[in-house]
Amino acid sequence: MTDFNELIPEMRDWNNGKGVDVQTWVECEGNFRLAVGYSTLFWPRFTEFEGYVLREGFSVESLRGFEQQCQEGRKTIEAVMNHFHLDGIQYMGCEDINRDRLLYLGQILREIYQVKLAWQFPNKRFEVMFDDSFQDDLVNYQITFYQIS
Repeated sequence: MTDFNELIPEMRDWNNGKGVDVQTWVECEGNFRLAVGYSTLFWPRFTEFEGYVLREGFSVESLRGFEQQCQEGRKTIEAVMNHFHLDGIQYMGCEDINRDRLLYLGQILREIYQVKLAWQFPNKRFEVMFDDSFQDDLVNYQITFYQIS
């Protein structure tokens, strides 16, 4: 079970020190611009292109470059094209990044991607990867996916 008080310790200070739950904290601290932006992470959009399944907004030029460079095949190309670093969810140098928060987000995003890909492409199978083996190298936490046969 997730302890949101550990991930968001300032929730304890709300309500004259009695604390609040995570939903109340979001209602008080969040804004709709961020909610709209985060929706693209938490319900991502995927597209099919020439047999690839890629995150919406991919660059055809990048795809062609990886096709020329990569001898390992389509799985590797999809994995590279679809990866993103979790530290990029916020601005570079964001002061509240830590391993526990990245682990939580990576695990949640892996589940979301699995569900969304299965729903959107019911006749395809995917491997969704989140490597949680890193310790203090927070830049290396990333999620990706590719089709499996």
